[in-house]
Amino acid sequence: MSYRVYNLHKICYHHIMILERTIKTKLTQLLNSFPVVTLTGCRQCGKSTLLKNLLPDYTYISLEDLDIRQIAKEDPRHFISLYPQKVILDEIQQAPELLSYLQTHIDSINESGMYVLTGSQNFLLMQSISQTLAGRTALLTLAPFSVEELRNAELLPDTTNEMLFTGSFPRIYDKHIEPSDFYPSYIKTYIERDVRMLRNITDYSAFTRFLKLCAGRCSQILNITALSEDAGITRKTAEAWLSVLETSYIIYMLKPYYKNFGKRIIKNPKLYFYDTGLVCSLLGLTNPQQIETFYMRGALFENFAVSELVKKRIFQGKSDELYFWRDSNGVEIDVIEEDAMELKAYEIKASETMNTAFFSNIKKVKEIAGIKSENTAVIYSGKSLKATKENGAYICWKEL
Repeated sequence: MSYRVYNLHKICYHHIMILERTIKTKLTQLLNSFPVVTLTGCRQCGKSTLLKNLLPDYTYISLEDLDIRQIAKEDPRHFISLYPQKVILDEIQQAPELLSYLQTHIDSINESGMYVLTGSQNFLLMQSISQTLAGRTALLTLAPFSVEELRNAELLPDTTNEMLFTGSFPRIYDKHIEPSDFYPSYIKTYIERDVRMLRNITDYSAFTRFLKLCAGRCSQILNITALSEDAGITRKTAEAWLSVLETSYIIYMLKPYYKNFGKRIIKNPKLYFYDTGLVCSLLGLTNPQQIETFYMRGALFENFAVSELVKKRIFQGKSDELYFWRDSNGVEIDVIEEDAMELKAYEIKASETMNTAFFSNIKKVKEIAGIKSENTAVIYSGKSLKATKENGAYICWKEL
């Protein structure tokens, strides 16, 4: 391969392993305020690496280890006596029984930064934590690398197509793995481990087919009935499987904005993936050059931009107050962000050329929605960062 992201031999392993994650500021702040911080996110997004590097004085314990897990499950009091504080408990959903004993221990000591818990399945983890550690833990979500993190580490791919195809998973950059090798293995591991734990799914080939159908619908308004028919499953099953994908941080549902601005609005969410490299693999793409003429190039770029906006918020510890808006006449704003009681509006275009027509939908909505011109922008595939007085800003994808 000729493009730069694969030419990583000049960058040492140590450099990549300590790539600075923007979430660390918020994580450090919360550790000083809460006895427990819970860090969730998809598998291989870098949770363990981040915590080991940020907290070298903490003891790292993985509950994936069968021997350790057995002690935690069968003799939790003894386990806690071995690891009373300043401990990272990785994959805590493997031993949810431990949480109630942790609660008692935490309350007796009552110090900040006692434990950091991590998990890859939001549903199982949050269900257990809400019952036992409510009010004692702060919650954060990690995702694969952001554009900002890759840019700061000088690892950002040179072109849009390379970025979309390569995706953002740390292991690709760390181990110099080609995306066409990484993602099929990731999908297989994810299905065999996480899916089996979250739901009693026995037909893995049907679930894989469903996952590929979802990839073909990225950046589209979700029609569960059509999706279930194409997959040959019931609507109820499709809803359950979408829940699996969402709770294990594979897909993200962008909700419609709840105010109608005087118009009839679409009420179904839009479907996105956290990582476009995964989408490209599911769609059968094998190199970035194929994306140039691929019919879904615009959808892939939109998915990429939305996932970056999501990362920006969750890495700052903010709730994901992101929405889209579309009325019954087809007028749509790709992303509306609610931030500090103000609205921001973004249009997303895969074009490399600036065009004032990109702001046409924002113009139709911004006055009745009360959106200021300085809070509007077009995220595009071009190279420059430019603000205009009459419309808003053009944001280069590399500057997201």
